Amino acid sequence: MSHAEDHAGTRRDFLYYATAGAGTVATGAAVWTLVDQMNPSADVQALSSIFVDVSGVETGTQLTVKWRGKPVFIRRRTQEEIDAARAVDLNDLVDPNAENANIAAEAPATDENRALDEAGEWLVMIGVCTHLGCVPLGDGAGDFGGWFCPCHGSHYDTSGRIRRGPAPENLPVPVAAFTDETTIKLG
Repeated sequence: MSHAEDHAGTRRDFLYYATAGAGTVATGAAVWTLVDQMNPSADVQALSSIFVDVSGVETGTQLTVKWRGKPVFIRRRTQEEIDAARAVDLNDLVDPNAENANIAAEAPATDENRALDEAGEWLVMIGVCTHLGCVPLGDGAGDFGGWFCPCHGSHYDTSGRIRRGPAPENLPVPVAAFTDETTIKLG
C-alpha cells in the first residue's frame, strides 16, 4: 500500500467519524427536544401542591377548590354524617377499597380510612365521578346523603363511597394533610 493510499484511508476514516459524530449530536438534540417538551410546564408544576385555608368552612358545609385541573371537595362533616358513614356495612359497598392516596392501596373503604383527621370531621376527595368524569352534586345529595351525579345516576354516601349507580369506584382521596389547624396541603 502506497503512502497516498494510506493517507486517503485516514482521511476517509476521519470523514466517517466526523459525519457519524455530527449525526449523533443532531439525533441527540432532536430526541432531547422531544423528551423535554413532555415535562410539565411551570404553571402545572406550581399547582402540584396547593395550600387551602379552611378556617371559614362551617360544620356541615363544603368547599370546592381546583387542583391539577380537577375539582376537590373539602367537606367539614357533621357528627350525623360521620355516624352514618361509620355505620355502613362494608359488604354493602360497590367498591370495598379505600381509594386513598394517603394510605396503603389495599386498605378497606372504612370511613376511618377515608377521612383526613382521626375524628372524621374532614373529608377531602377528588370531585370527579368515577363513571364518566362528571362532577357530582354535594350537600347531602342522592339517596345516601352524600353526593349524586345527575348525569348517569351514581349515588355516593357521606364518605364518598359509591353505593348505587354505574360508577365503579369510590371518589378518590388525594394526598392531603393538615399543615396547621386551618390549612390543608393538597399534593
